[in-house]
Amino acid sequence: MSRIASVALGMLALSLATTAAAEIVALRGGIVHPVSNPEIAGATVVMSNDRITAVGRDVAIPPDARVVDVNGLHVYPTLIDAHTVLGLTEISSVRGTVDTQEAGDINPNARVEVAINPDSEILPVTRAGGVLVACTAPRGGLIAGTSALLRLDGWTHEDMTVVAPVGLVVHWPDMRVQQRRRDATSEDEQLRNREARLQALRDAFADARAYEKAHAAAGTKGIPAHDRDPRWEAMLPVLRREIPVFVVASQIEQIRAALAWSANEDVRMVLVAGADAAQVADELAARGIPVVLTQTYALPSRRWEPYDTPFTVASKLHAAGVPFCFSTGDASNVRNLPHGAGYAVAYGLPADAALRALTQGAATILGAGDRLGTLEAGKEATLIVTDGDVLDIRTHVVRAFVEGREIDLANRHQRLYERYRARPSRVPSNVPAAATARR
Repeated sequence: MSRIASVALGMLALSLATTAAAEIVALRGGIVHPVSNPEIAGATVVMSNDRITAVGRDVAIPPDARVVDVNGLHVYPTLIDAHTVLGLTEISSVRGTVDTQEAGDINPNARVEVAINPDSEILPVTRAGGVLVACTAPRGGLIAGTSALLRLDGWTHEDMTVVAPVGLVVHWPDMRVQQRRRDATSEDEQLRNREARLQALRDAFADARAYEKAHAAAGTKGIPAHDRDPRWEAMLPVLRREIPVFVVASQIEQIRAALAWSANEDVRMVLVAGADAAQVADELAARGIPVVLTQTYALPSRRWEPYDTPFTVASKLHAAGVPFCFSTGDASNVRNLPHGAGYAVAYGLPADAALRALTQGAATILGAGDRLGTLEAGKEATLIVTDGDVLDIRTHVVRAFVEGREIDLANRHQRLYERYRARPSRVPSNVPAAATARR
């Protein structure tokens, strides 16, 4: 192919892509859930380019719009999972497909967005569950790196990234001292190991502050220039309170220690925790510390706790006035995110609060409240259309739009379902007649 022909084809492809991106779409006649306002029956949502341009009953539909009839269906903003490893892992038992952590304990400069696999088979499965945006976070060590808020559709991580960095992820050390351990570690040794990890965390923040001070003073008389260190550079937005620290802490001892630490370090904190977060709900509310709630499906962590402890924590946080959102914490189960919120509703959380936590609340906590989370003019046109209440496990997502583009909801789970649904039911000729009769 000649160079001229190649250029012409490239320009044609760019023109077609621009035309597709510029399409105006009107979802007409649906039950629209703006989240920021009460639901609107028989409403229209107009999308142009990547933005919502109008929402309401008496909206004028542009003459060149593609009209999609959604009468009787529900229109919601995308659901958002606030803490996952989506795009970093494919098959947990195959090491080569898992890229969730770096070596060592102190890696603030690790950025998850550059490690994302846009072709992961888990992403289409997740989209079919109504989650079109998720926050992917690193694992491992004390300071694991920075998280990123991603659209679950795109060719590259640049296409997918909504916000990066969202925050610095810290995995709080285990605070418990066990009398009988299988590895025969003594209580004194456990205490020393715990203190060593806590001191390493304190030292990292002290070094980052010293680095910031040294660079601020560079250039003044008698002070030399200093080399750049990507680890401490990555922590400067945290020290300046531009982004928060997401502290992963499941036990109440960890949570209390992390709260004291964040106050001492004067950093913004988001707590990533399960049921134990409810035990400090009043302090979280007083300090305005949001919670990314995990383990909604989990069993109680202590034998004496009521069976519904994990199911009621969301309602307790809501009653105390704690900002919170939901998370599955992994990759393959992110598709079940709304079901976890539905469990919380069954155990006391108001349905509107659950929907807000899945959408607007998550977007706000993750630093994208001005772009996502509600259906309003000017917001990003990333939304779903369902055949029922999104919190109902029987509901299906029938359409999905990412930045105004309708995306294909086909996925591996659907392909496998169709394949085995069509499996031949004939009985092999060597099967005895009596066995056939028993069937």
